[in-house]
Amino acid sequence: MKKILLILSLILILAASFALWLFPRYTVPILMYHNIGNESGSFYVSPGNFLRQMKYLKNNGYRVITLDELVGNIRDKTPLRSRRQVVITFDDGYRDNFQYAYPVLKKFGFPATIFVVTDLVGKGRNGQGKEFASWEEINIMSQDGIAIGSHTKTHFNFAGGMDEQKAIEELVSSKRIIEEKIGLPVEYLCYPSGSFNDRTKELALQAGYKGACSTNRGFVKLNRDRYELKRIKVTNSDTLKPFSFWAKLSGYYTVFKKDKKPY
Repeated sequence: MKKILLILSLILILAASFALWLFPRYTVPILMYHNIGNESGSFYVSPGNFLRQMKYLKNNGYRVITLDELVGNIRDKTPLRSRRQVVITFDDGYRDNFQYAYPVLKKFGFPATIFVVTDLVGKGRNGQGKEFASWEEINIMSQDGIAIGSHTKTHFNFAGGMDEQKAIEELVSSKRIIEEKIGLPVEYLCYPSGSFNDRTKELALQAGYKGACSTNRGFVKLNRDRYELKRIKVTNSDTLKPFSFWAKLSGYYTVFKKDKKPY
């Protein structure tokens, strides 16, 4: 009996120690989507599954906040209002975001950020490859709770020995073009392929961005640097495996993800 009690005590001590270690490592999850459609591929989430994922957030009491609110909390070191918060983002600016994601987000009153590649806006029409949202569609969303961010001008890769002048042009011109088209400030950047370095972060700050998103790449484990915000890729199977989606929403998913260099 004493042996059993000793084992149980050790288990409780280990569990309590793990909880104390894990608790302060909570970060608000930033979900990363690309395409919402019925095609196959790791970047696709079907419209039906996207609807189910958003219903899950609504039905389980998650508070969907804007990227701007999250960055403000990081900058000001504001205590979290809840540990059931989440940010929703989309990369590249595909037309299916307007067709399938936007109506669902509007239905539930969820904000989101879509990062667009300005040279690709409106491209791919008439069945010529993937279709990208038009400026008209982007404008409709931007006036209705969807923030528009920059994904650069040409999907520029900031990795390695980048051309600094070209990088500056990509950061500055994409921001200016979007602002001219939608009549609203563009405050956030998303690094294509999640690639960046310390100089890229400096250039993003100088270009007037308030923060920048990566993928799961970065130098900092937790999202304490607003210029290298790690995100969590959502897949079509996350709805088929509810535990997977719950884990990604837990706030601790990135703690256990293997670190990747951002270049």
